[in-house]
Amino acid sequence: MSRLPIETKEKAYSLRRKGYSVKEVSKILNIAQSTSSLWIRDIILNEKAKKRLEQRCLLGHYKSSLRHRLRQLALERKNNSKALVVLRKARKDINHSKIYCALLFGCEGAKSDTKSVKFINSDPMLVKTFLALLRKSFSVDESKLRALIHLHSYHNERKQKKFWSEITRIPITQFHKSYKKSNSGKRIRENYPGCIAVYYYSAKTSKELIAIYRKFLDITGV
Repeated sequence: MSRLPIETKEKAYSLRRKGYSVKEVSKILNIAQSTSSLWIRDIILNEKAKKRLEQRCLLGHYKSSLRHRLRQLALERKNNSKALVVLRKARKDINHSKIYCALLFGCEGAKSDTKSVKFINSDPMLVKTFLALLRKSFSVDESKLRALIHLHSYHNERKQKKFWSEITRIPITQFHKSYKKSNSGKRIRENYPGCIAVYYYSAKTSKELIAIYRKFLDITGV
């Protein structure tokens, strides 16, 4: 009888005692994983072997995570390319700017207040975009713009007012007294700029935005 199977099994035992996984033993000895598992399942591992297996397991998780991340990045690039095509083809006249502005206002604005346009958010880019659309779509009187920032006790008010003034292009002199929320100090959100409420005191503009938003929903939702 050939001694090859016995020698192969002995090699499997030896590899397992060194901390090789079922899959590794199968690949090295060119045997089925089911055979590898059957042969080495009862081998007792020492601490060194256990550590190697643990490290190999962590490496496997890392490689799997990396492959997943690369797939996600590829999908993200593909979606970004599609988004650029859509946006480049979109019309950019003043009527469409008003629609975009009204939709943002409808989602993040105070629609119950018809005496002024009130937009509230903590995302600097969203606030900046809304104001850019508002200024582009309407003849905005800059003197009627106001801002109120909501801060936690750990914020530096002067620093945050300067930050939001640069984002909104509203002078600090047109900021209301800041609203400060109490905070225990146990939960501090890093890089959180606070929340800002931007006001534009124009009942005419407010009513027009609300009307565009509601009519858009009526027409599109049919």
